[in-house]
Amino acid sequence: MNKVDHDLQFENTVKSFDGKKSLLLHACCAPCSSSVLERVTPFFDVTLFFYNPNITDKTEYDKRLKELERYVAAVYEKTVKIIDGGFSPAEFFVAAKGLENEPERGKRCTVCYGQRLEKSAYMAINGGFDYFCTTLSVSPYKDAERINAIGGELEKKLGAKFLPSDFKKKDGYRRSIELSREWGLYRQNYCGCVFSKNKGIFCSD
Repeated sequence: MNKVDHDLQFENTVKSFDGKKSLLLHACCAPCSSSVLERVTPFFDVTLFFYNPNITDKTEYDKRLKELERYVAAVYEKTVKIIDGGFSPAEFFVAAKGLENEPERGKRCTVCYGQRLEKSAYMAINGGFDYFCTTLSVSPYKDAERINAIGGELEKKLGAKFLPSDFKKKDGYRRSIELSREWGLYRQNYCGCVFSKNKGIFCSD
């Protein structure tokens, strides 16, 4: 069975617009957001939603959020807004209960994707956004198929319109590295949860 070209879906979606739409873009960190913002800002008025309960260390959470705020303020001034979803590791631990020993990129990661996307979908509905999406697919360590499947399911369930995408395509990941070097962005070496940190999983290097 051939995989769906989610990047082509993205291109076909934005080509159908007769003007800019509003997008609630879930943001995992500044490096991943950097190249994704380049892709989406020509077509959307963007609000970033920094909701990552998988980041279980407060110092790490604050560092990633501040880097995101620094980058957005410098590059996009007041055209891109940021909503802080708050430090909430307890939500992640509840969702991941029983999956602590799962391998990286396994069932625990699927639950984590779903948790962040579902919260983003509700935020998009409550905020009246035309679409919601996530920066997660820019990373080669994240499964774009699962991310898009979850987004599609949430669209059917809740009515929030999901923007299909695979932001690692068109050299999105390479561009994120370039922008990180250009702006001196902090690139974390694990996704955020204590389980990936203990296993030495490198997600952004």
